[in-house]
Amino acid sequence: MRAEIVGVGTEILLGQICNNNAQWISERLAEIGWDVLFHQAVGDNVQRIADAFRLALSRADAVIATGGLGPTQDDITREGLAAALGVGLVRQPAIERFLREKFASMGRSMPGSNLQQADVPEGGRHILPQRGTAPGLICQTPEGTRVYVVPGVPSEMREMVGGTILPELAELGGPSALVSRVLRVTGVAEAKVAEILDDLFRASTNPTVAYLASSGEVKVRLTAKASSGGEADDLIRPVAEEVARRLGAHVFTTNDEELEAVVGRWLKARRLSVATAESLTGGSLGVRLSRAPGSSAYFKGSAVCYTADAKQAVLGVSKETIEGPGVVSEECAREMASGARRIFGADLAVALTGVAGPDEHDGKPVGTICVALRGEGAEESRSFRAPGDREMVRRWAEQAGLDLLRRHLEGSAEPVELGPATENLTA
Repeated sequence: MRAEIVGVGTEILLGQICNNNAQWISERLAEIGWDVLFHQAVGDNVQRIADAFRLALSRADAVIATGGLGPTQDDITREGLAAALGVGLVRQPAIERFLREKFASMGRSMPGSNLQQADVPEGGRHILPQRGTAPGLICQTPEGTRVYVVPGVPSEMREMVGGTILPELAELGGPSALVSRVLRVTGVAEAKVAEILDDLFRASTNPTVAYLASSGEVKVRLTAKASSGGEADDLIRPVAEEVARRLGAHVFTTNDEELEAVVGRWLKARRLSVATAESLTGGSLGVRLSRAPGSSAYFKGSAVCYTADAKQAVLGVSKETIEGPGVVSEECAREMASGARRIFGADLAVALTGVAGPDEHDGKPVGTICVALRGEGAEESRSFRAPGDREMVRRWAEQAGLDLLRRHLEGSAEPVELGPATENLTA
């Protein structure tokens, strides 16, 4: 069964809000086996809203729209839907009574503009809200396509979608489940992942294989459709195992977890502590390590030393290193890690230095990243060049530090290939 989601509101198109409603509804529809084929966003204009509904109705079995059900002049989703269906609006006495009682229970007089919320397209049904004052709308075309319109306020939307719409659609669609599993990969470029998994991508239709790239990692999403969640899981399992086998130690989770959560679990399991020394990331690596509940069991602290003087005075980086290889070097990163381990009394320490931009530093180009790890009997360091703007470079650096730590904790035998298929500056 095919579904389409329409977000109504000029604020979406202006970028003033993110349409998280569409994401949430898509996730819930997938859980009951409905395929969401399209998302639309449309501004507060009756004609364009009507056109959006007509387009959605031409290619979906059910349409869910959010927004534009309030009492103000720009709340015109009702009018747009009625125009698309070729019907008029009819005032519903039951909704009017509900509205008057709602305001009376709050000790307030009801503005006359709220009465427009009692208007329903002819032949349609309504959903009375527990939260707010905006009723939801349910209409059906002669061909049998369902149209649901709910408020844009997330709590009110979820109440109606979860309480009324999903049960109806689950019954219409029959027993079915759409299940996804996400494997997350770091230290290898999206193009390389696609090359390694090319035959799986081309041959597999259920489950399907998709790639989602972001700074420092690639997500491999496997999605299967079956009559139940258990059957969908059974379809996914052998493909997930093959993906993990091919990508090896680059896969840091098969359960869509953040890299810092995986690292934290390893640190807890091995009863080890960690500290960080940071330059170009300005403390963000420490923020990620401290994000998980219970992180105080393993995270000791972070020394943010941005200048050469701070690196020397706080972390004990030698004058010879600063004047020789420089602050953007593996030598500096190793000495920073040693200093952080000493200061915080940690079992392990990770250090990051580099050039985030916008300008090069000491002849080192923007995107240069040096990462080092220090522990009892362990000293590792790597350098690479990351692409993108300042924030992307910082994100790549965080991922590199966390992944170097993860591989050390896992005892990965594979060589670390940090960065997005870029030159290794030490090669």
